[in-house]
Amino acid sequence: MNHIFVVVYNNARTIYPSTVMQNLIGRPISEAFQGRDPLQELIGEAHAANMKVYAWFEYGFSASYSANGGAILRAKPEWASQNINGSLVVKNGFDWLNAFHPEVQDFLMSLIMEVVAKYDVDGIQGDDRLPAMPSEGGYDAYTVKLYKAENGSADPPTNTKDAGWLQWRAKKLNLFMKRIYTEVKLAKPSVKIIMAPSVYPFSLNEYLQDWPTWVDSSWVDGVMPQIYRYNIDAYKTTLQQQKPLFKSRIGLFTPGVLLKIGPYLPTDQFLTEMIQANRTEGLKGEVFFFYEGVQDKIDFFANQYPHIK
Repeated sequence: MNHIFVVVYNNARTIYPSTVMQNLIGRPISEAFQGRDPLQELIGEAHAANMKVYAWFEYGFSASYSANGGAILRAKPEWASQNINGSLVVKNGFDWLNAFHPEVQDFLMSLIMEVVAKYDVDGIQGDDRLPAMPSEGGYDAYTVKLYKAENGSADPPTNTKDAGWLQWRAKKLNLFMKRIYTEVKLAKPSVKIIMAPSVYPFSLNEYLQDWPTWVDSSWVDGVMPQIYRYNIDAYKTTLQQQKPLFKSRIGLFTPGVLLKIGPYLPTDQFLTEMIQANRTEGLKGEVFFFYEGVQDKIDFFANQYPHIK
């Protein structure tokens, strides 16, 4: 194990002292960490152990979890993503910001660049919420006006999965992915940009993430699709479906392996089979979601990676 992807932003809080969040909601850091800088602490410990640290902006364009937008939308109600009924977009419990609004995009970029400027991180990471937005969204006044301006005054389709409507919105997020890559590399060329989206085409249909275009356009240094499956046949099938999307850039592909969710833990046999499937496909590593599973299965990992104590 040689990389740590550490959550630096979720539920309208950071785990480092943030001027951006102080200015937006009056809270510079998660209440649990006041008086500390856990990100700096982790970087020091990890680098001393020859491990790389990636700042994971877990919530991305999600404002809060089951909190009606929480502190961010209380401060900036105009930033809300809206569905066709004019309601706040909520998907799987997550409350969403409007990922197409320039102020929202500037906010996310300011968080990313704050970390890149202040910390010796080896990379930054987004997931199925950055850059992303549920395909139910895009019916707010700002986005509707933008769509009309670019489509002969036509209203957005009422079918949220309309192919052209999906592509129009996905292309807007593609431009933001390009912006992330360009601005981070301009500031610190050594910082890697790694994304962990849903598997394709689910990622496009549900979250407007056209990540194969990110790969083709060289806007990422790596992609870790969430190949979260519960039996080896499903895992192998999904792995083989994702692999061709990387074309000649297979070196960017690191599968995401589900290690724990709620009470679920894979068996040692299933974990071994998934790792072997990755090697059979010529993939040299994997990323495990998430760290508590390593603790729960410490004997397995101690056998796989003898340096773990």
